[in-house]
Amino acid sequence: MPYTLYAAPLSLYSGKVRGYLRWKNVAYREVLATRKVYAAEILPRVGWPVMPVLVAPDDTTVQDTTDMIDYVEANEPGPSVYPVGPKQKLAALILELFGDEWLLIAAMYYRWTFNEEFAYSEFGKALYAELSPEEQAAKGRKDGARFKAFLPLLGITPKTAPAVEATYEEFLRAFDAHLTKHDFLFGSRPSVGDYGLLGPLYAHNYRDPASGEHMEKTAPRVANWCERTHAPQLFGTGDFLPGDEIPDTLIPILKIFAREQLPILLSTLEHLQTWHKANPDETEVPRAIGMHEFTIGGVVENRGVIPYSLWMLQRITDHLASLSGKDKKAAETLLKFIGAGALIGLDITPRLTRTNFKLALA
Repeated sequence: MPYTLYAAPLSLYSGKVRGYLRWKNVAYREVLATRKVYAAEILPRVGWPVMPVLVAPDDTTVQDTTDMIDYVEANEPGPSVYPVGPKQKLAALILELFGDEWLLIAAMYYRWTFNEEFAYSEFGKALYAELSPEEQAAKGRKDGARFKAFLPLLGITPKTAPAVEATYEEFLRAFDAHLTKHDFLFGSRPSVGDYGLLGPLYAHNYRDPASGEHMEKTAPRVANWCERTHAPQLFGTGDFLPGDEIPDTLIPILKIFAREQLPILLSTLEHLQTWHKANPDETEVPRAIGMHEFTIGGVVENRGVIPYSLWMLQRITDHLASLSGKDKKAAETLLKFIGAGALIGLDITPRLTRTNFKLALA
């Protein structure tokens, strides 16, 4: 029996896990996540409307894409997307977090600023495949508008728009330069970091027409990487760079993480600790716990406090805590060099877990 992936072409995180499943050469069938499929399959399994959702051959339901990758890695043979080297694994985890939670800003901005009508059409086609084109368009507009309404929660406002564009283009130029020398982040094999980047870069910023044209002009190698990383590939080929090497061409991207994303992660941790003190009996953590100030490209604005990002950050701090001796020293030297020394010894308390497909206190 194959895996079943409930997903859709327009979905950011669907692109991430679809690319991974193709590279891993896992037998799976993809089912379009229409409203009828939500009602019949997703809601009974997960309890709330979300995609993608992965169902394993033994009927185990896995919802989060990071959990999906880890589940398949643990249950299927073949090469891993996790580098063994302590520095490469550290950088891969950082870049998965950067893609999933920071490039999400650029993905949402470009979709709803330059591709709005296309997005409405895609929502209608995906969710209401059984309806006429006219009915799809009307319902797609209504459903898509709910996603557009999330922009202020992500800090996307007219004030931050120029900074969103500038920081995204800085990333594109850096990644394009890296791809002149390497097929993927750490050599000729994709890593979990590649798939973290793939979600926003493929499903939104490459596949949406206006932002896809922008990517082709600004960073053609990134556009090619999107195609390659999402498409079926020759299984079992490719290797990570020997000697736990971090390419010099990745340093500018890691420095963007340290400069732009890390401060908001540290602020989010402070707010989670404050929320926990005020709500000591709560175990389930809301998707947002208030608003806080953040900076993007030198522009200060407010956005939601989103604790989920700390669950992914916890994967990084757990990796660091597992290291000792020369491995620990090498990882800490890398963090200091990119400006992320604040991660050294960082204690994420209270710890986070995922229970019943939702974020919770461990």
